[in-house]
Amino acid sequence: MICTEDEDDPFPVDDCLFAETFSQDTVYNLVGQELKIRQVFGANLGVAAPVWEAALHLCCYFEEQPVELRGKRIIELGAGTGVVGILAARLGAAVTLTDLPLALPQLQSNVSANMPSSGWPTTPPTVLPLSWGEDHTNFSSDWDLVLCADIIYLPETYPLLVETLAHLCKNEAMVYLSSKMRIEHRTPSFYEECLPSRFSVELVNRDDKQNINIYRASLRKDQ
Repeated sequence: MICTEDEDDPFPVDDCLFAETFSQDTVYNLVGQELKIRQVFGANLGVAAPVWEAALHLCCYFEEQPVELRGKRIIELGAGTGVVGILAARLGAAVTLTDLPLALPQLQSNVSANMPSSGWPTTPPTVLPLSWGEDHTNFSSDWDLVLCADIIYLPETYPLLVETLAHLCKNEAMVYLSSKMRIEHRTPSFYEECLPSRFSVELVNRDDKQNINIYRASLRKDQ
C-alpha cells in the first residue's frame, strides 16, 4: 500500500487559529494518485486549514478495502482542504465538496490544482457551501456515498450533522466517517449516542496508535 506524504508532520496537532496567514504545499501519494494540497493557515480558517490525520486514514482505508468509488455520486461534508473528495474524483467518482463559505476558496484552489493532465475521469468536482441543519435541504438525497473526515469535534453541531446526514441518506447512501476519538470533544458520544439515534453504525477500522476510528453508517429503515 502506498499512502505517504513528503513531510513527517506538515500540520499542527491542535485546532487553532493563526495570527498570520501563510500557506504550505504538501504532496501526498494516495491510492496511486499524487495530490498536491495547499494548506492556508490563518485568515480565520481554523480547523479547515490543515490536512488532518483522519482524512489520510480514510484515503488509505479506500485503498485497503473493496470500496468502489468509480462512477459513484459522492458528497463530502466539512471537506476542508478537499484531500478525500479530490482523491475520490481522481478515481472516477462524481464528487460534490462542501464546507462553510470561508473555507471554499482554499477548497476550490486545491480542486483546480489537482485536475489530471487528461482531465477529470467523469465530471469536475463541484464546490458548494453547506451549513449543517440550515441549508442541507438545498441538496438532493440522491447520493451513493457521504464522506466525513475529522468533523466530529463541536458537540453543539452533532444534532445538526445527524439531521443533515439523514436528509442526504434518504435514498440509502452509505456514510463513511473517520475521526480522531477526542474525549474532550465528546467524539465517542457522537458515535455511541447521537448517530445511532437514526443510523445503523459499524466500526470498520481502528488505529490504536493514532486513536482514529473509521465508521460505516446507514440510515435506519424506521427513519
